Amino acid sequence: MTANAVKILLVEDELPVRRFLRSMLLGADFVVIEAGTGREGISLLGSHKPDVLLLDLGLPDMDGMAVIHEVREWSKIPIIILSARGQEKDKVAALDAGADDYLTKPFGIDELRARIRLALRHSNKIESGDRVGDTVLKLDDLTIDFVLRRIERAGEEIHLTNIEYKLLTLLAQHLGRVLTHSFIIKEVWGKYLVEEKHPIRVYMAALRRKIEPDPSRPRYILTEQGVGYRLKDTFNV
Repeated sequence: MTANAVKILLVEDELPVRRFLRSMLLGADFVVIEAGTGREGISLLGSHKPDVLLLDLGLPDMDGMAVIHEVREWSKIPIIILSARGQEKDKVAALDAGADDYLTKPFGIDELRARIRLALRHSNKIESGDRVGDTVLKLDDLTIDFVLRRIERAGEEIHLTNIEYKLLTLLAQHLGRVLTHSFIIKEVWGKYLVEEKHPIRVYMAALRRKIEPDPSRPRYILTEQGVGYRLKDTFNV
């Protein structure tokens, strides 16, 4: 273990799954703390101060959703859901409750490591006070200048409407994270529109036509089917 090792709390009731994930993550310079129940996980979260929480939803003593709600009352730790529940409604509910990401079992270990790195980068920006609105964000050939409100692709300025700009900067402020449809609508148009039918796909399609080299094969704004959208961190993923 090195001084910079990332401390991960794994809350999973199936022992074989815990052992497998522990063996895979230890080789990537992670320290893994294990819990088999929700209550044990919440207790270890307070005593060990981990960097990331990997959480299964199907726990024997309490539902993982209840764990998310309880943790979010006092902690901003990145929460990545690892669950066999693959329905869209489960993903949306977990993300809206405060989870940062959601992986459906079975998943690849490389993908899990990538999602952990994304969650850590986002968390570090928040803790250090690095507000993306005060910086210039570069993703390959796409540049977002939040101060000048200027968007460029390959050095050429792109003109966005006010709504398109709000959508892009909202995604950038949560770089790498999945934002649900309801969260995007609430942040851009207001919470009173969340329950109404909203043509968010139309606005996203218009934004993609302007910033994507090939809108039919987007490389920046990715769709999480039935859940929402994510701005891809193209540096390390």
